[in-house]
Amino acid sequence: MNKSVLIKKYSGEYEAFDVNKLINSLRRSRADEDIIQDIARKVQEQIEEGMTTKKIYQLAFKMLKRKSRVSASKYKLKKALMELGPTGFPFEKLVGKLLAHEGFDTEVDVIVQGNCVQHEIDVIAQKDNNHYMIECKYHSDQGRVCNVKIPLYINSRFLDVEKNWERQKGHDTKLHKGGVYTNTRFTSDAVQYGKCVGLLLTSWDYPMDNGLKDRIDKAGLHPLTALTTLTKAEKSKLLDKGIVLCKELHENPALLEQIGVDKKRHKNILADSKELCQST
Repeated sequence: MNKSVLIKKYSGEYEAFDVNKLINSLRRSRADEDIIQDIARKVQEQIEEGMTTKKIYQLAFKMLKRKSRVSASKYKLKKALMELGPTGFPFEKLVGKLLAHEGFDTEVDVIVQGNCVQHEIDVIAQKDNNHYMIECKYHSDQGRVCNVKIPLYINSRFLDVEKNWERQKGHDTKLHKGGVYTNTRFTSDAVQYGKCVGLLLTSWDYPMDNGLKDRIDKAGLHPLTALTTLTKAEKSKLLDKGIVLCKELHENPALLEQIGVDKKRHKNILADSKELCQST
C-alpha cells in the first residue's frame, strides 16, 4: 500500500502509517508470528487517510482476541494501565507490587515527615542501602504526558524529605533517591531534568528496555484490567476491593464468587489469569 497514508496519533499529530510499528507492537503479545503477520496484513488493507491510532489498535485487538484471549490481554497492557482509574491509587499499588517483586520492602500511601512539612508519599521502597521516595503520576488519557513541571515539583518534595531522613540513625550510609513513575510518557525536558538531579524516572517505555511495559511483562504482574474475560463492572468491583493484579485473582479464586461472577465463567477467567502470571 501507499506508505504516505497519514494516520492521527493520540497527541493529535499526524505521521505516515508504518506497518512495522504495528508488527512490533503485536509481537509484545507473544502471539505466533504467522498470526501477527496475518493481522498486520489485514489491518494494513483497512488503513485510510486520517485514521486514528486508536482505531488501528481496536482493529488489531479485535482480530487478536479471536485468535488468543491471553495474547490480546498482553497486547492491551497500555490500555489496561489506563483502565486502573478513575483514581490513581490502583496504579500506586501496582507500582508498589512491582518494586516488591524486584526485592524492595515497600509501603504505599505513606505520610512522611520532611524537614519543613509532612508529605503524602505514594510509594516508599527500601532494599539494602537504597531508600527511594516514589511518586506515581497516573493518566487515563494516552495523550497526556509528564512535562518538566512534574519532576521539578517531585524533586523539591524529595529534598525536603531527604533532609529529615539524613538526620535519622543509620541513614548516613543509605543512598536516598526520589523518583517518578507514570503510565504514559515524559517530555524530553522532563527526562533531561530528571537525569540532571538524579531522579529515578520510569514511564511506559522509559528507560529503554526497562520501562513499565518491559518490567510488567518480565515479572508477570499484569493488571487485572487486561483480562478480556471480565466485564468492566466486574473489574471495578475487584479494584474497589484493592485487587489490581491477575496474580492476586489467580491466587484467590474466591474473589470471583464474592463479586458475583457466574461459576460457569470461572474456569476461563482463572486460566487466563494463570497464564498472564507467567514471567518471561
